[in-house]
Amino acid sequence: QVQLVESGGGLVQAGGSLRLSCAASGRTFSTYVMGWFRQAPGKEREFVGQIRWSGGSTYYADSVKGRFTISRDTAKNTVYLQMNSLKPEDTAVYYCAAARDRPGVRMVYEYDYWGQGTQVTVSS
Repeated sequence: QVQLVESGGGLVQAGGSLRLSCAASGRTFSTYVMGWFRQAPGKEREFVGQIRWSGGSTYYADSVKGRFTISRDTAKNTVYLQMNSLKPEDTAVYYCAAARDRPGVRMVYEYDYWGQGTQVTVSS
């Protein structure tokens, strides 16, 4: 049974930082891409970024490029989302997800497994 468990959310002031974690279990993820998505109240879930489990290459949405960094620890089966220079518009529930590794996997429907989400609130 695949499980993705996010942690690390919370309340932070604008300009601050948070690091989210996603602990993955239940299968081998070496052929998967791990994505981060977010969903603000009243808005659709949107892609934030992703990391290929094999090789570690990353891709980011323009809205977070240069501020957010995704990394993974293969020994711990954990993916991280380091968020710096946070803005009020980054406020959302952040989700970790897994999809089979293939080019251009950035849509919600392409991801097979999801975590329960963790709330990030950035105050102005």
